[in-house]
Amino acid sequence: MNTTYFIEFTYLAASILFILGLKGMSHPESAKRGMHLAEFGMLLAIIGTLLHREIVSYEWIIAGLVIGGGVGAAMAYWVPMTAMPQRTALSHAFGAFAAALVGISEYYRHGAELGQLKMTALSFEVMLGALTTTGSLIAFAKLQGLVRGTPMTFKGQNVFNMTLLAVTLGLFVYLLFVPTSATAFYTMMGLAFVFGVMLVIPIGAADMPVVMSLLNSYAGLAAAATGFAISNNVLIIAGTLDGFSGFILSILMCRAMNRSMTNVLFGAFGSETMAAAGDGTEGVMREVSPEDVAVQLAYARQVVFVPGYGLATAQAQYAVRELANTLEDRGVSVKYAIHPVAGRMPGHMNVLLAEANVPYSALYELEQINPEFPQTDVAVVIGANDVVNPDARDNPQSPIAGMPILEVDRARSVVVLKRGKGKGFSGLENPLFYKPVTGMLYGDAKDSLVRLTQAVQQA
Repeated sequence: MNTTYFIEFTYLAASILFILGLKGMSHPESAKRGMHLAEFGMLLAIIGTLLHREIVSYEWIIAGLVIGGGVGAAMAYWVPMTAMPQRTALSHAFGAFAAALVGISEYYRHGAELGQLKMTALSFEVMLGALTTTGSLIAFAKLQGLVRGTPMTFKGQNVFNMTLLAVTLGLFVYLLFVPTSATAFYTMMGLAFVFGVMLVIPIGAADMPVVMSLLNSYAGLAAAATGFAISNNVLIIAGTLDGFSGFILSILMCRAMNRSMTNVLFGAFGSETMAAAGDGTEGVMREVSPEDVAVQLAYARQVVFVPGYGLATAQAQYAVRELANTLEDRGVSVKYAIHPVAGRMPGHMNVLLAEANVPYSALYELEQINPEFPQTDVAVVIGANDVVNPDARDNPQSPIAGMPILEVDRARSVVVLKRGKGKGFSGLENPLFYKPVTGMLYGDAKDSLVRLTQAVQQA
């Protein structure tokens, strides 16, 4: 009896720590403390579970802890911060697959004996866990470059996807009335795996921040359903927190792009047809040299850096921090403009800049920094595209019309660091690159920033 009380106490404490941890992660300055609280809560949850009376043998559990802990430690040590979106996608896949396996095991062991309530939770858990597993793996493949980042579409795709989803949900409902039908259960599971693939392949890499948060929501809801299926309160609480926070974040990010959730999931943003619809820009891109840019930076009063996914791929966060330090030593005011959907995961730019010890006070959100661009001498865009595309503001026919942007084109001078003349992940042309105030500095962003730092020091 004492052991039972101790288990419930650890679960209660873990749940409270999860809530406090989530609250802490609502602000960058308290995020680290929030992570530590959540980590300690997870440790308590694991300890409580290991003391459960239904455990027959610890051999497989210990083996799983050793293997899982080893894989986790290796990923934490070797995976660079620039690859955090891919690592997060893999974590979603692993967590969702674990939830699906628990459901499959429970159905194999008990089947119809589970009762309608538990069968509902179990079927929902397996269905959601299966589609999240394959969806997360496809997201990982897109982010890692194993498959192309642009949408993969075919004629009638949305109709096929909706039919597939309808059949899967139909089998889910059927199982509530005929839980003994193993054929229906495993068919539903297989279709859910397929649906996960079909859900993500038509989504372009430019929409990955929303996809990542949505998959996080699915994984959390699958964990909550697991808790209902096996009567585990801490899983219900933790999964619900994870699921709804991820879903709310997805909605907020859709609002930041002025797009609906259905448009993100089914609009094939970034496809060749859509990219062609957004073309029509005329003019010439003006190339500039590092020496010319260095003079502008050295004698500027205010410089604003605008990081994008190119900063991550070039691993240039330390280089931009060094350049900023050099400018600040010369009395230049330096700020960083952060768009809510810049990068490939929520908070991607914040994480990278924090790794380079950029103070949080130097990071400015879209609403804060936009009024300052007219007084900014030089805006330095590092690998960003859609988040600085003035077509979103000026062209009602653009596929991104109405999307809030960082209005760098209002600065006195704009320098765009870009690897080449490509259009980026969205496939849309950016009129900013053709404006008279804009200079294009081609090359690897990290190398360009290092050369700029050296040139500013000599100016």
